[in-house]
Amino acid sequence: MVNLIKNTNVKKNFVLILTFFLIIACSQQHYYVTRVEAKKITVLKENTETTAIESFIKPYRENIDHDLNAVLSFAPENIEKIGIWQTPMGNLLADVTFQRGNTVFKTRENKTIDICLLNNGGIRTAIPKGDVTAKNAFEIMPFENKAVVVALKTEQILELINYFILGKKAHPLAGMTFTISNNVAKNIMIQGKPIENDKIYYVITSDYLSNGGDKMDFFKKGIATYDLDYKLRNILIDYFKETKIIPIINDIRISIEK
Repeated sequence: MVNLIKNTNVKKNFVLILTFFLIIACSQQHYYVTRVEAKKITVLKENTETTAIESFIKPYRENIDHDLNAVLSFAPENIEKIGIWQTPMGNLLADVTFQRGNTVFKTRENKTIDICLLNNGGIRTAIPKGDVTAKNAFEIMPFENKAVVVALKTEQILELINYFILGKKAHPLAGMTFTISNNVAKNIMIQGKPIENDKIYYVITSDYLSNGGDKMDFFKKGIATYDLDYKLRNILIDYFKETKIIPIINDIRISIEK
């Protein structure tokens, strides 16, 4: 009986001691920063391997630089994207896209383009006075947008015009002119003819805008879309190659009635 009592007490004491240590071990510990050490680690150093890679890449880089810096055309003065309703830069891009896109569209679809509409924000810089290179084209249009043609009803053309009036931005426009009077469009002309009701007009734009980019939701209502598989940047480069001196296009496409 005595031994049983002693064993029981020992077990109780053991459990109490074990519990005490578990509580201490599980309690929240507080740690403090007492010292900060720094060590410089070399991420890349000149060695045989990196030199070999550089030697392999060098001819490709030089070839690309040669192509980008080759003179394609000449700008007699700065061609800017500064303006209220239209700009020399916007007029140029719209005209070039319209003309070269129309050639492809006629060949593929046996149809003709009526209007070109791009967005002012898509023009990233101006063309500086002097020699013009492919590099300039990449700076103007660094994105990979392609030219597409969207078939729009007259109703959507009127939405397009209202987009201009409400937004008051100089988006590149070609093939259409109109006058704004008290925030209403009048004298709307498309390809030199008054706009017609119940007609389908073919508008060339970028694939980005055709999907409603820049809030041009009227493009999403198109009844057909034709992918020309022709990047807008390449359109510009091809134009530079065929044009010795780039014209300054200042004609008025959107006017305000006074």
